[in-house]
Amino acid sequence: MIAYNICFIRQGNSFLLLNREFPSWMGCWNGVGGKLEKHESPRPSMIREIGEETGLSESEYRLEYKGLVSWTVDRHRFGGMYLYVAGVSEDAEYRTPVKTAEGILDWKAMEWILHPDNRGIAASIPAIMKYLFEPSPYHHHCTYLDGKLAAVSSEAIDAATEDSVKMEEYVKSFEFSHAVK
Repeated sequence: MIAYNICFIRQGNSFLLLNREFPSWMGCWNGVGGKLEKHESPRPSMIREIGEETGLSESEYRLEYKGLVSWTVDRHRFGGMYLYVAGVSEDAEYRTPVKTAEGILDWKAMEWILHPDNRGIAASIPAIMKYLFEPSPYHHHCTYLDGKLAAVSSEAIDAATEDSVKMEEYVKSFEFSHAVK
């Protein structure tokens, strides 16, 4: 079961990122998100998480489903999260930095995020960012070996996978075809 979600909030060429104060990715810049609550579907969960972590209301952004980020760790543990982008109007004001219970929120330019010397960003983000501008949702599967990102594969998936039942069907077929235990 996919139990998490993540969102990259975009305004122009910048993204509102969270420098996480807790695991996972403690001390790294990442999108906002969290765990789906029992009986909660992905989109309402993402809207709730954005509100809790940033204070933004649903009327202040346009939420787009962008797919799935999944991972295996040392060839056996599988996990994943629904992936979203929230577009904020260019003229909307959201002052940063902001200290929250989860960490520090701040706007980061795309060039900063993708800079090859940037070690302060969650490892998979540079590989995923370019796909956030594609019309189709994608599945990004991250393989971690010995605590390091070893590979990221990306493939277009059906937009219907935003539905948790369709996502579970997709994930089962992916796990079977990739022999994830």
